[in-house]
Amino acid sequence: MKILYIDCGMGAAGDMLTAALLELLPDPDQFVRKLNALGLPGVEFKKEPSVKCGITGTHISVTVHGEEEESCDHNPDHGTLHAHEHGHDPHEAEHGHHHEHGHHHSGLHDIEHIVREHLPVSEKVKEDVMAVYRLIAEAESQAHGVPVTEIHFHEVGTMDAVADITAVCMLMEEIAPDQVVVSPIHVGSGQVKCAHGILPVPAPATAYILRGVPVYGGRIRGELCTPTGAALLRHFAAKFGDMPVMATQRIGYGMGKKDFEAANCVRVLLGEAADKRDTVAELTCNIDDMTAEGIGFAMETLFAAGALEVYTVPVGMKKSRPGVLLCTMCREADKDEMVRLIFKHTTTIGIREQVSNRYTLKRSVETVGTPFGQIRKKVSAGYGTRREKYEYEDLARIARQRGMSIEEVAAQSKAGK
Repeated sequence: MKILYIDCGMGAAGDMLTAALLELLPDPDQFVRKLNALGLPGVEFKKEPSVKCGITGTHISVTVHGEEEESCDHNPDHGTLHAHEHGHDPHEAEHGHHHEHGHHHSGLHDIEHIVREHLPVSEKVKEDVMAVYRLIAEAESQAHGVPVTEIHFHEVGTMDAVADITAVCMLMEEIAPDQVVVSPIHVGSGQVKCAHGILPVPAPATAYILRGVPVYGGRIRGELCTPTGAALLRHFAAKFGDMPVMATQRIGYGMGKKDFEAANCVRVLLGEAADKRDTVAELTCNIDDMTAEGIGFAMETLFAAGALEVYTVPVGMKKSRPGVLLCTMCREADKDEMVRLIFKHTTTIGIREQVSNRYTLKRSVETVGTPFGQIRKKVSAGYGTRREKYEYEDLARIARQRGMSIEEVAAQSKAGK
């Protein structure tokens, strides 16, 4: 399993994440050319080496019509909020960002138009970009007590933010990790000055985005984690915590501009964990007073809600009544919803829970050419084992069309590939 670990010992910002992820690629310069070919009006990415505390890494600057954002103010014109780099405020300056006032303001709808109609990127990247933007807009809305529809981004800040967020989303698609793990996030300490006055660190929008995420302050004064950095981490992280056991293959350092007593960088490590283990909850209950149809409907409902596995086992109940043992396997995060559904759709009055470690093969789907055309194939690998199996729905479709058995379609597909 390919794991991307993001070390946020000095926080995170959009440009720093971009620079760090670029260092994981075999040809970073080629990818920068790809970013500059996106066609964002006036936007240019520049990559340059940077050294912090003796560590060499990469710094990325994003200019709009030749200039970076320069101020750290909100714009109160007409009662609308002015969200800067990465959708918020001011505070990117702690990592060396500069903000400049603009006159044109864009709302979330305008951002979506730019992303969905004008960016030559995949649908996945577009979805990721908008998901990150929605996190930022929601945080601004909560922080300032206004509807999301009233959150606006000024002209230079809009292009700068779209560029940074899109770059990170494209890099994530290019690197394609199976899992992203993020360290506890150093958010900085003290206060930061902006147009509204002096705000605490982390800034209100950042604090809202990172609720439920392990964060810490420390001795370094200033804002280390920006709203965009926070939103990108929140969107892509599968979990937050210590670096997992893995064989590291590549390391990248993304540098900010400002100098601190510690190296002002985001570090990313890309590695392989030989096999996959996760934790699941197993929920079981005994049922002896439901019809087969009722149990079948309950099983379908649990699968639709995200259960990993649902099955029944015939059991003998008290007073010699036949019954079934209903077993539901789910992720721990889905456990409460599964319990609610089991009580709603079955007659049980009690559910037992057991938490188990689960070892799984890495699964993927490939499309292969056969005498019958393209067929999807499920591939499972790990622990020295590899298994392949044609997708049932594809085999069944061909079998119906040609009057063949599924076994015949599978055998001829394998022989003729």
